[in-house]
Amino acid sequence: MTYILRHLGFKAISINGKLTQSNRIAALNKFRSGERNILVATDVASRGLDIPNVDLVINYDIPQQTKDYIHRVGRTARAGKSGRSITFVSQYDVENFQKIESLIEKKMELYETNENQVLTLHERVLEAIRYSRQETKEIAKKLKSSDHVDTRPDKDKDEGEIYENFIQNKRKADSFKNKSFVKKKKSR
Repeated sequence: MTYILRHLGFKAISINGKLTQSNRIAALNKFRSGERNILVATDVASRGLDIPNVDLVINYDIPQQTKDYIHRVGRTARAGKSGRSITFVSQYDVENFQKIESLIEKKMELYETNENQVLTLHERVLEAIRYSRQETKEIAKKLKSSDHVDTRPDKDKDEGEIYENFIQNKRKADSFKNKSFVKKKKSR
């Protein structure tokens, strides 16, 4: 997903449990410093990290555990600040989504979208997916043929990050087509 966002012109970086600790710290530092303004994260970032000034949390995959939702969107409501969260919900997520609404005791509203605008953006996203797949395959080939991948914390991690996330990004890109509607919720 991170690489797709980059092909769309966003300054994104990812953090997940497959990255080494030094790579996660480097990614967080890039996000905190503003060098990257989008952090794509698994639940590894939902608890225990101090990440100030988060304005928006997008739940691409709805959490399986309802309390994880609270921790994820809580990233936006630190120290009395407010923020927003958007959750993509497919027909397979409705039951979990209803559990979350029950837990937070609030009905979330549907985020209205313009179909023509979505279709136009969808074409751009599909193009970015094609480019990122092609590029990740080339990088994966390069990394597989190399005997050693430099993992120093000061080394740029984009190639290693792409390689480590290739399968995950491909699955997420393929599932993008299956998302049927979007819900949003304002955090306190």
